[in-house]
Amino acid sequence: MDTASNKILTATIGQILRPLVRILLRNGIACGSFEEMVRKAYVDEAFIQARRIHNKATISSVSAETGLSRKEVKRLHESELSDSENTEQKYNRAIRVISGWLNDPLFAYEEGNPRTLAVDGTENSFARLVKQYSGDIPTKAMLKLLEASNCVEVREGLVHLVRNAYVPGNDPEEIIRILGKDTSELINTIDHNLTTEGDAKWFQRKVSNSKVRTEKLTEFKEYSRKRSQALLEDLDAWLSQNEADEDIDSRYVSLGIYYYEQDSDEDSKS
Repeated sequence: MDTASNKILTATIGQILRPLVRILLRNGIACGSFEEMVRKAYVDEAFIQARRIHNKATISSVSAETGLSRKEVKRLHESELSDSENTEQKYNRAIRVISGWLNDPLFAYEEGNPRTLAVDGTENSFARLVKQYSGDIPTKAMLKLLEASNCVEVREGLVHLVRNAYVPGNDPEEIIRILGKDTSELINTIDHNLTTEGDAKWFQRKVSNSKVRTEKLTEFKEYSRKRSQALLEDLDAWLSQNEADEDIDSRYVSLGIYYYEQDSDEDSKS
């Protein structure tokens, strides 16, 4: 990579790292711990890339690629990865439950108009909804999860859906894991588009304007929230209708929307 590209990449990495470091500092993660994470990420990705390109990977080749000693590569390669699979699975299944509640005629009067459900004991109960859309997560566990995120209320033995989006706002550990998942997906999409031509590129767009009147921000937040939520519910319903059976080839896909704002005079600092 030439010097100009290196300078741009260095500045870009700084933009990515600053908000991440802010989160690390707020959660008491020291620089040394972060360095260990970076080394581990280098080793893991080098092994993946070597297998993808050369169909094999060795401690020596990864050592040469990363600049780390063979002893260090071996240690990092054998160290355990953090296990966030259960939380990620719980997050995805909560979304599936809400989507089924909004779109399945058994649990909705019409699309987007959810029924009030008995906790259990009936054909269209909350227990049946959870069993059908969440896999092996117990009914009580899913109910507790949705209550904690203010998605449902239980009154007189009936479960009411009061918010159509699962956002684990009361569970910091889940939010941190979602930070990793969603940020990783965005960066992977950008990387794919950097190395792919034409129609093979993935959709990645945003709208922005540095001169929006401050008094209009609240209005735009509400307008964008409603439009975005409606679009995501529509897309989620389409995905649910086009899920593959177990014996049919399938792929994981996602599409995300986010909101961000800053002072106009901060543009030059970014």
